[in-house]
Amino acid sequence: MVIINLNVDKKFVLKSQIADRVVDETLKLAGFEKDFEIDISTVNANRIKELNSQYRKVNSPTDVLSFSWQEPKKIQSGFLGEIVLCLPIIIKQARDNKVTLSEELVRLIAHGTLHLVGYDHQTSKEEKEMFGIQEKVVSIVKA
Repeated sequence: MVIINLNVDKKFVLKSQIADRVVDETLKLAGFEKDFEIDISTVNANRIKELNSQYRKVNSPTDVLSFSWQEPKKIQSGFLGEIVLCLPIIIKQARDNKVTLSEELVRLIAHGTLHLVGYDHQTSKEEKEMFGIQEKVVSIVKA
């Protein structure tokens, strides 16, 4: 069972059951099938820019950040960490990419979850693997 703690804006259109399913499907496809807990929060563009600058040394807003409480691919406890979503950026991305807001949220929750369990996209091989899982989750959930 996956426990999702939502601390989100009222504009968050994804129901907690769908967020649970996204995280559950992502973890299964990534090879993790035990009980986990994840916090999901939404913030504005200014706050995500501050977090991105503080933790990644990138002085610009982004769509999603993940803060893992584990060593990559060595899950020790049930709490994986936090996914922080920036709704204004996600809304714009959905519009620009001509997808629904729900689909973009599924994509980014899957993306953030994969980061929490040690996936990255620094190389083309890593990107192919990570984005492959992410897009498979999008096709499974079809929010």
